[in-house]
Amino acid sequence: MCRATIFVTGGAGFVGSHTVLVLLNAGYEVVVVDSLINAVPDKDGFLPESLRRVQELTGKSLTFYKVDLLDKEGLENIFCKHKLEYVIHFAALKAVGESCQIPLDYYHNNISGTISLLEVMKKFNVKKIIFSSSATVYGVPQYLPLDEKHPVGTNCTNPYGRTKYFIEEILRDISVAEKRWSIILLRYFNPVGAHESGQIGEDPQGIPNNLMPYISQVAVGRRCEVQVFGKDFRTPDGTGIRDYIHVLDLAEGHVAALKKLDDTKGCMVYNLGTGKGQTVLEVIRAFEEATGIKIPHCTVGRRAGDVDILCADPTLAEKELSWKAKRSLVQMCQFNFHCSFKVLTLGDGSHKIH
Repeated sequence: MCRATIFVTGGAGFVGSHTVLVLLNAGYEVVVVDSLINAVPDKDGFLPESLRRVQELTGKSLTFYKVDLLDKEGLENIFCKHKLEYVIHFAALKAVGESCQIPLDYYHNNISGTISLLEVMKKFNVKKIIFSSSATVYGVPQYLPLDEKHPVGTNCTNPYGRTKYFIEEILRDISVAEKRWSIILLRYFNPVGAHESGQIGEDPQGIPNNLMPYISQVAVGRRCEVQVFGKDFRTPDGTGIRDYIHVLDLAEGHVAALKKLDDTKGCMVYNLGTGKGQTVLEVIRAFEEATGIKIPHCTVGRRAGDVDILCADPTLAEKELSWKAKRSLVQMCQFNFHCSFKVLTLGDGSHKIH
């Protein structure tokens, strides 16, 4: 039996590439579009390196187009060439701190790009979409853990989170106005880790925006010490608490949501997290225990937009998607270190894969 063809935007990035891998292993046909703003091409200059490795790991092929979502004509050409049935929408600028420095870039890229995509989907009658949202839409928590009924939007602390909230609202409005749309919003928390092979993972070329790749780069000697942003959070050790989820658990959550789309009319929302939070210092200690490597760290000022605690209540996803995060924090640390170590030993340029 032929499986459906899935259109994945931003599929060369960290979460996107792992999701493409899980989709291919599940038997789906996958068409990926990416502007390569968060990824780089392989040595031949065509396929993103992350997706070349995904093909090697799965033994299966995918179709890739280097197209920006703002290029509506380019999107329409892709929709003309393929019988696309579902869309998983990852493509976005995604750093909280950076969004506070260049907010216009975030609003233009994330919101305008999504509108362009939705207009093309409507034109070609593709009306099933999973949107990669974020726990940042909850803003400053009114209670914890955060469930899907928690207010969103009013207390967002950064432009990145507001772009996710605005896109959620656009999708909700579409689902009310046009009843044939099936939409699932996945609000996930802090994805970390890597594929167990170490071939794909989060290992940015510049200074990492996220904690785990920062720790890993210190562990393999590419950076001197981890900068801990703030020691005055209202938490037991003064550092921020986040709900860290393994990227493969997150990818599997997207496949679970894909199966739910056929039974969905309107707009549904699910948290994807573990339900357990760790402070920054707890993650550093867990990494040290998992790898046996001491991680030097220092405290610097807080970043704009960071809140004290973000922790999910993932009960609804477990109930309705039959999904639950399985991998431990130790596994997240081990796989992330494995990825960074492989990058270090692969030689010049390979650290660009993320």
